Amino acid sequence: MALLLPLLAFLTGLLLATTPVATQLKTILSSLLARCFIPIVIIYNMVFYQAGSLSLMLFSFGVAVLLFYFFLYFSKNKLNALCFSYVNMAWLGFPFAIALFGTEISPAMVALYVGGSIFGNLWAVTAVSNTPQPLSMILKKVMYSPPIVALSLAALFWLLGIQHWLQQHGIDWIYAATKLGMTFSGMCVLGMWLRHTKVHRADLWQSTQTAGLKLLCGLVLCGLAYRFLPIPHIEQSIGVMFLLFCLPPAANIVALETHYQGTGTSAKYIASGTIVSCVVVSLYGVLLHLFI
Repeated sequence: MALLLPLLAFLTGLLLATTPVATQLKTILSSLLARCFIPIVIIYNMVFYQAGSLSLMLFSFGVAVLLFYFFLYFSKNKLNALCFSYVNMAWLGFPFAIALFGTEISPAMVALYVGGSIFGNLWAVTAVSNTPQPLSMILKKVMYSPPIVALSLAALFWLLGIQHWLQQHGIDWIYAATKLGMTFSGMCVLGMWLRHTKVHRADLWQSTQTAGLKLLCGLVLCGLAYRFLPIPHIEQSIGVMFLLFCLPPAANIVALETHYQGTGTSAKYIASGTIVSCVVVSLYGVLLHLFI
């Protein structure tokens, strides 16, 4: 049943992709996801803070930095390194995580998303821009990004003690509806996006090789984290931590590349990577079902 909503949303996106309102609808759903649904989920989970969230944020951020410079060392290409390290946590990570692990994984996923988002805002523009970016501009972009705004609001609400008020007024139904909206909008956008994306066999093969390398990195880094990092309740979080390494490049990389370089070469990496990632996550889900 957990897979039914993402599947229906994906099929809905495939069907809606041929309608005249597809472009407008995709923009609306993406905006709702990034500026409404995910911030609400972040605020809720941070107000009712769970032990280990800060550690997971640092893990997600640190892993992204390591992957970026690891790939950059061999490829000498910042854009390719960004595609390897900056993953699609927004409209793919959350729906996949909820489908595989259930809604109870949301706090861990929120923490991982925030860490990855901070990395993206700090590294993405500098990676695709041909001119150095002022530190003040980068920090301003980070501070005004939806995840950081949501974190700031959550901290304010927590200091005001609003978590006690929320518990008394049955706010859980809003949170539950938000998670449904997040899953539906994310998978629907994916369906609309893939319907009109042309991918060649060579692109798929390259993305498959990249995915294999990233999975190997995931096994090593998650193994080291499980053995040496003092992350509270890591037994419950290690599965979704490994999911980071199954996800494709973030979709907004191509928008940044187009804006700063006037090119769109990352589009084929994102498209083929998304297709390969769907297969990888499906296989991961099967393995989880068989062995856990």
